[in-house]
Amino acid sequence: MKEVSFTKMHGLGNDFIVINNLDGGIALKSDRIAELSDRRTGIGFDQLLVIEQPSVATAEFDYRIFNADGGEVEHCGNGARCFARYVRDKGLTQNKSIPVNTMGGLLTLKLLENGDVTVEMGVPTFVPSQIPFLADSEQDFYDIDAAGTPLKVGAVAISNPHVVVQVDDVDSAPVETLGPILESHKNFPKRVNVGFMQIIDAQNIKLRVFERGVGETRACGTGACAAVAVGHRQGLLDKTVNVTLVGGSLKIVWKDLHSSIEMTGACSTVFEGQTRM
Repeated sequence: MKEVSFTKMHGLGNDFIVINNLDGGIALKSDRIAELSDRRTGIGFDQLLVIEQPSVATAEFDYRIFNADGGEVEHCGNGARCFARYVRDKGLTQNKSIPVNTMGGLLTLKLLENGDVTVEMGVPTFVPSQIPFLADSEQDFYDIDAAGTPLKVGAVAISNPHVVVQVDDVDSAPVETLGPILESHKNFPKRVNVGFMQIIDAQNIKLRVFERGVGETRACGTGACAAVAVGHRQGLLDKTVNVTLVGGSLKIVWKDLHSSIEMTGACSTVFEGQTRM
């Protein structure tokens, strides 16, 4: 193992450590990532974000995301905002619009004058095979059984898979019990992020998210986009929606069914440190 510098950051309480691996010299081992994510014996974080040289000509950087269990995933919206702030603060780019490549495809990160970051999250897909979700046909609502509890849900991919459950009261929603059941549901072969959505009105929702490989987090950018996409498709939400999560609020804009969904929110640096990887 070698000494590695990291930056601890968060987006609405969804917390990360960010490391610069542009020289390719850091070994990324899942068991070590899981050790570091522990909040009692490690640094503590929801995800590890890694900056690498671009593997495609259209990107400035590769943006890699590892969950707390050490598994690599396709996308993290709150992490993308922190990624943008990190590469600007560290002088790795002078651009205010930054294209980055992820496992889930190309993203564009835009730094705003007030310090917030807008992320073009890509076009949501509802095609079951592309989520992936096992279903006979594409529908607005799906009936599934969650260990004996019948649920009507929406399913979508915003680079990574999401299932959205509408609830009457998000504060009393059974996130701790239904979250892990749905995360590993047999109909989601790559597991799934689980959103519990309370609709206040067509422009405002409350949301709690149980992330695969992490558990409940204080905020989830892709989860916010997924909830708005599902609610809009079901005719329940407008094109611009304020999403209130445990850690704060995000503005989500989806202009039409064929456009990239946009997320805008804040991010912060917490501290700098060193560890061994």
